[in-house]
Amino acid sequence: MLLYPAGFSFASLKSDLSKAMSQDGASQFQEVIRQELELSVKKELEKILTTASSHEFEHTKKDLDGFRKLFHRFLQEKGPSVDWGKIQRPPEDSIQPYEKIKARGLPDNISSVLNKLVVVKLNGGLGTSMGCKGPKSLIGVRNENTFLDLTVQQIEHLNKTYNTDVPLVLMNSFNTDEDTKKILQKYNHCRVKIYTFNQSRYPRINKESLLPVAKDVSYSGENTEAWYPPGHGDIYASFYNSGLLDTFIGEGKEYIFVSNIDNLGATVDLYILNHLMNPPNGKRCEFVMEVTNKTRADVKGGTLTQYEGKLRLVEIAQVPKAHVDEFKSVSKFKIFNTNNLWISLAAVKRLQEQNAIDMEIIVNAKTLDGGLNVIQLETAVGAAIKSFENSLGINVPRSRFLPVKTTSDLLLVMSNLYSLNAGSLTMSEKREFPTVPLVKLGSSFTKVQDYLRRFESIPDMLELDHLTVSGDVTFGKNVSLKGTVIIIANHGDRIDIPPGAVLENKIVSGNLRILDH
Repeated sequence: MLLYPAGFSFASLKSDLSKAMSQDGASQFQEVIRQELELSVKKELEKILTTASSHEFEHTKKDLDGFRKLFHRFLQEKGPSVDWGKIQRPPEDSIQPYEKIKARGLPDNISSVLNKLVVVKLNGGLGTSMGCKGPKSLIGVRNENTFLDLTVQQIEHLNKTYNTDVPLVLMNSFNTDEDTKKILQKYNHCRVKIYTFNQSRYPRINKESLLPVAKDVSYSGENTEAWYPPGHGDIYASFYNSGLLDTFIGEGKEYIFVSNIDNLGATVDLYILNHLMNPPNGKRCEFVMEVTNKTRADVKGGTLTQYEGKLRLVEIAQVPKAHVDEFKSVSKFKIFNTNNLWISLAAVKRLQEQNAIDMEIIVNAKTLDGGLNVIQLETAVGAAIKSFENSLGINVPRSRFLPVKTTSDLLLVMSNLYSLNAGSLTMSEKREFPTVPLVKLGSSFTKVQDYLRRFESIPDMLELDHLTVSGDVTFGKNVSLKGTVIIIANHGDRIDIPPGAVLENKIVSGNLRILDH
């Protein structure tokens, strides 16, 4: 199954053949073309491998072998759609409410349960979408603390509180590995063992010829854009290949808790872990996906369905166009994937060695700086749920999904809506309702540097429902925002919200300058 972004098409031989040939002789002819294309790609990859130094050779070979397998599947499989008629709502017992899991309480031996856990954070992304250089995990999000600082604080707190040895593992990409390793030295004295491994490095392919763009293994100079990390679905193979999987199994670890490092709500949950280790029916789950209720902001999120007798994650890119509105329906598909996942180490090892982890291919089209159109083949970690036995969804509170993708999200987590304790953010008790305000900051706030310059201090947002800011707007110290506040500076105008201002259910537009004198 291939996942294409909306509107995607590529003028490759593959699709041309499908349309141009009649069904009878076409499949045979297509097979010949496919084989020739695979042979051409194999030769190109072999050429690239000859440029690897002796210390690069082994891991480069593993990467290129992994790419070849993915490319082979890409050529074999057809169509972006799932069979919509086979999609069913999951059975009641396959998605458990968190409250039911929590109601079981915790055993006296919770420390020994915790010692079976490894925390894995997906740390392959850069901060470019927020105007920052280097790994996104090194952006300051709260009181000078970065995503990585908060993660280390959370796990250190666990280890100190329960006298345990829960390690932290970072899945880096070639984009983030070097900078991350430099920073890790500062945690040497923390009570957390930190390990890293790299996800694979795959070659981007020319959209027309479907051949790799890279000519050698380097990823600097002309080759900077020739390589990419192939999505977080690569975790299974990379974790296995790194040797860490076997190391942890040898140490008696049994589960990994995997989440995005920019999801500040993804903390270790003792109730879920206890449910995994001590299941009420005696049958352990190999894979648990945390889901949460959709709001109108989440209609594009992947959802759990029943498909051919198994739990399956369905993403919007898989949905036939005629059914997209139905997929987005909050009433029919009520939940979405948070990408907080609990996975059995033994099951990963078994499935990896059987080559039995099945994930849909995501076809991601890009245009390089020089104008060359390329595609990159990716997979997503949650899509593997259908390959595991006895999988389960747990419908968790929204507080476990607190991603920081934009400066609008950053404003929320920096504000007094949340309090920080041992690396964990919790909604302030002073907020009267549990929902998070809807915040939309305009393009003048996109980059973290610009965003910080526009706020002398973060406003009081305890009573805020909705904030929209557009244009050249700045905020003085100790501003308070309540209800619905919309501030729009038209092109050429500037609005300075004065220090100490209280805006409640206000629309501010036009031009408002505060001059020092």
